[in-house]
Amino acid sequence: MPSENIPNVKLGIISVSRDCFVISLSEGRRHALAKAFADKYCEIYDCPITVESEPDMKRAVEDVKAAGVNALVVYLGNFGPETPETQIAKYFDGPVMYCAAAEENTGVLTSDRGDAYCGLLNCSYNLGLRGLKAYIPENPVGTADKLADEILDFIPIARAVIGVKNLKIITFGPRPADFFACNAPIKPLYDLGAEIEENSELDLLVAYRSHEGDLRIPSIMAEMKAELEVSDKMKGILPQLAQFECTLLDWAQGHRGSSKYVAFADKCWPAFQTEFKFCPCYVNSRLTARGIPVACETDVYGTLSEYIGWCVSGSPVTLLDINNTVPKDMYDAHIKGYRLSETFMGFHCGNTSSCLIKKPTMKHQLIMKRSLEPDGEPDITRGTIEGTIKDGDITFYRLQSTAEATLKAYVAHGEVLPVEPCSFGGIGVFAIPEMGRFYRHVLVEKRFPHHGAVAFGHYGKALYEVFRYLGVTDISYNQPSGSLYPTENPFA
Repeated sequence: MPSENIPNVKLGIISVSRDCFVISLSEGRRHALAKAFADKYCEIYDCPITVESEPDMKRAVEDVKAAGVNALVVYLGNFGPETPETQIAKYFDGPVMYCAAAEENTGVLTSDRGDAYCGLLNCSYNLGLRGLKAYIPENPVGTADKLADEILDFIPIARAVIGVKNLKIITFGPRPADFFACNAPIKPLYDLGAEIEENSELDLLVAYRSHEGDLRIPSIMAEMKAELEVSDKMKGILPQLAQFECTLLDWAQGHRGSSKYVAFADKCWPAFQTEFKFCPCYVNSRLTARGIPVACETDVYGTLSEYIGWCVSGSPVTLLDINNTVPKDMYDAHIKGYRLSETFMGFHCGNTSSCLIKKPTMKHQLIMKRSLEPDGEPDITRGTIEGTIKDGDITFYRLQSTAEATLKAYVAHGEVLPVEPCSFGGIGVFAIPEMGRFYRHVLVEKRFPHHGAVAFGHYGKALYEVFRYLGVTDISYNQPSGSLYPTENPFA
């Protein structure tokens, strides 16, 4: 991965064998699967201990841990032993995938039949009895070549699960007034394995002031100038922005504690501008591009969603308001292939990384200027990054806690259209099939907040499995035409 704040996955594979089957069948099939995966994709640690009993299970788990494995494939080379094969998921501290061998040809049926197709049913049943989480792919039984593809799909899922369970979310300040939609009950974070550290805006201000004259400031300013076309009007705030970047980076390093990874959710207005004298949006975007999401408006579940998307996609994501409708004259002139109700604009003040924006430019925040410095040239409202979001495939998604501390999520595939939005901020024209119905019967009906995370590409398959692995039972998606939502009026 390009970021030290995103986990690297090291895969291992353990085969299991029921003692009334020939153990060599499971061992040979494991070797074939490990080789197929290595030949097609990358190395996977081939555990030499085939599990027939509970003592075998203990030894195999210790072996893969010693090898540095942090994501494990349990492979039923034959029917498999129900107790020890499921106990692997109990004793291995990391995400686990289960899959099973298909019979390779007619020749194996007379004496070397494995019956793993049958065994996986009992394996799944026993995982349920023990209350254990595991990933079982859509096509969990197959030949070595086919299962290699399923294991590849497991990697981004495992990366996200590892990341969340080792993540600390650091917040500064309460949510802005009238932004209750971004409420953040804390208990579900602990249920997921994440940690949270809440601080005041004053803590951040004190830390920021202590970084005045930091020796890194000139080099960070040079990076900023190289990244963006910075106008003369904006150059004056680069020292403050660089100082703020040093502050956040040092806070992340000094406050990660027992966690391996960090993300931020910071209050970004209105007191921020009057006391820090700039907008933090551009710095937030720079850290997010490095795999350290910084969500605005103290949106804890927004930054958690961004972090999960970074782990799954392996590239920068963003957090946007599901903001405004597309005017009909723009739709008529520029959009084909979608109904007007399937389009909308995704916007935020300026927190989207420059690599995701066409012609990114540093500007001031128009809405804040109206209230904080309505007269004269912008000063304390400078520091946003603006431009049209690049067109292409996207996944719009979010993990959220309800006020009752129950987790829910949504995932929808769509695209950013090659249409000029004719507006300010970091903004794009989005299209999601059946968005009108999805908006009403998921986003509105299930009371999701206005922020949605955006991954650039179609990653719904992996995100859906991540949410399931994390224990989310309420996962919504945009239903196709003809498939009604539970709350949808069939006569409407």
